[in-house]
Amino acid sequence: MLRYIRNFLKSEDGPTAVEYAVMLALIIVACLTVIGQLGSAVSGNFSSVSSALQ
Repeated sequence: MLRYIRNFLKSEDGPTAVEYAVMLALIIVACLTVIGQLGSAVSGNFSSVSSALQ
């Protein structure tokens, strides 16, 4: 088992998997940030339209 882990870390697959995981994490954080800001903007628009209709 230790030999398998050692070989995995020495090969190119280990660093490549870590790089992909880091990129995925950054993409997820960026998406959550954009969705949060977009949600706030849309909520503000709906509030202003609702108050204008009353």
